[in-house]
Amino acid sequence: MPIELSMLALTVVWLFVMIMVTAMLNIGQQSVGVLVGPRDNLPEPSGLVARGKRATANLVEGLIMFAPFVLILAVQDGFTAQSAMGAQLFFYSRIGHGLLYFAGVPWLRSIVWMVGIVGTIMVALPVLF
Repeated sequence: MPIELSMLALTVVWLFVMIMVTAMLNIGQQSVGVLVGPRDNLPEPSGLVARGKRATANLVEGLIMFAPFVLILAVQDGFTAQSAMGAQLFFYSRIGHGLLYFAGVPWLRSIVWMVGIVGTIMVALPVLF
């Protein structure tokens, strides 16, 4: 399997892990009884749960930009050394970003996020040009 598709698949696995960790933390913050209900009047999450939700949402946004370019390259059989490097940058930066977000680390988290954007651009360029 091309590295770009592997990185895409691993990013989806990472998304699943982030969702599950955030859900487990949320159970600790709210309670199962509250969470299985209609959730109409839930208090805003705080701490790790809030950061987990934001980190997960951010990863979904990143995947929305990254995945189509990988899939287009796959259909066109257009993978390059640049797109392989970009996909790896995207994947590893998203792991770093998620961990730093959960940990509440400012600045470095944003720098690591920018590495993921550069990776996305590297994957997008062979599609666009």
